[in-house]
Amino acid sequence: MKKGIIAVYKPKGISSYDVIRKLKQTFPGEKIGHGGTLDPLAEGVLVVGIGQDATRQLGEVLKGTQKEYEVIIKLGEISETDDSEGPIHTGSDIKPSLSRVTDVLQQFMGEILQTPPQYSAVKVHGKPAYLRMRRGEKVVLEPRRVEILTIDVQSYQYPFFTLRIVCGSGVYIRSLARDIGSALKTGAYVYELKRTRVGDFTEEGSSII
Repeated sequence: MKKGIIAVYKPKGISSYDVIRKLKQTFPGEKIGHGGTLDPLAEGVLVVGIGQDATRQLGEVLKGTQKEYEVIIKLGEISETDDSEGPIHTGSDIKPSLSRVTDVLQQFMGEILQTPPQYSAVKVHGKPAYLRMRRGEKVVLEPRRVEILTIDVQSYQYPFFTLRIVCGSGVYIRSLARDIGSALKTGAYVYELKRTRVGDFTEEGSSII
């Protein structure tokens, strides 16, 4: 591992900033930043800049890059965090067919309006939404225009289905799962999530921390 813009593989169970903390032990005194947060329960490719020049260039290098995810979504339940952290509540016992799931997924192709999860790092009056939610504050987030390029069903056995998603920047996979569950009238949340690619940075080419 050396200075510059590189990809590291963030394991499940730690935050993106925990990755930065680990890298600071290897590169003491260096400025280090990341481009595109991964939730603690998610794993996969996290692009980081090590060194002042690299961190300064990070935004430009990642501007307009596509991202690729593999996600397992669970139907029939609703999560307050839109992932397996919860709290989780019972949704509907409707068991949609594969053809019904495939039809609904078409609604989310192309440019769509998407509201970020309330438990997200989106700033609300200068503070991340998730911090305000954990303090018991009411948070209202505005929908944003994002782009989803492909959604491929990899497997489906109720209540779980696995998707491969290629999308533009700013897409929240947790929001996508929530909205799919709403469209299916079942409820849904992200059960497992892995980011396999950010632009030219891939899972295979990522460093292990």
